[in-house]
Amino acid sequence: MTLQFFGVIVVAVLLLIFSAVRILREYERGVVFLLGRFYKVKGPGFIIIIPFIQQIVRVDLRTIVMDVPTQDVISQDNVSVHVNAVVYFRVVDPQKAIIQVEHYYDATSQLAQTTLRSVLGQHELDEMLSERDQLNNDIQAILDSQTDAWGIKVANVEIKHVDLDESMIRAIAKQAEAERNRRAKVIHAEGELQASEKLLAAAEILSKQPQAIQLRYLQTLTEIAGDKSSTIVFPLPLDILDTLKKGVDKT
Repeated sequence: MTLQFFGVIVVAVLLLIFSAVRILREYERGVVFLLGRFYKVKGPGFIIIIPFIQQIVRVDLRTIVMDVPTQDVISQDNVSVHVNAVVYFRVVDPQKAIIQVEHYYDATSQLAQTTLRSVLGQHELDEMLSERDQLNNDIQAILDSQTDAWGIKVANVEIKHVDLDESMIRAIAKQAEAERNRRAKVIHAEGELQASEKLLAAAEILSKQPQAIQLRYLQTLTEIAGDKSSTIVFPLPLDILDTLKKGVDKT
């Protein structure tokens, strides 16, 4: 009877020692409570907990990659889009992460969803598509400031996809085509303006030098004569006729 009692005591002591021993990995910390009150943060490595008096909650300090579910967002210019994102965060204060908020992962996820809708709803569609880096920084700054009380550091936020309805995609394609046509017409008009300015300058120079007009005329005849055309019709300048008339009158 004595041996059996002694065996029971040994087993109970071994179980007590086993339940008192904790081994925390390098990336883990243990938030210890003493009779329900916060005691200290322990770890990593080998730690001892007094059974029934102390309790421990493990906290992972590694960076957590959290997908933000697709959110329906209405932009400032009343365009409905579907947006999803990814958030990178980690626990920097295990005590706050356990005491200040219940289930810090779920709380951060819900906050990220509402912040994503709130920030993107203040911008137009063009800004969502072209200024994604700035939007990422804005969302990250808001999340980081609000989760600081929970002992959480939001390191980065990345918007992954901004999906549009088919009708909106067609409207954007038409708008882009109209913009290309507008630019082509503007470039063509600017070319015509520059050409007219050059022609006006050339006409003013030629008007001051009648000999230059005759030389240009003879050059044009030479170019026409070089063609393989059998019949050539060319105009006769009036100033040449005036010169011939003056010569006849003198004779």
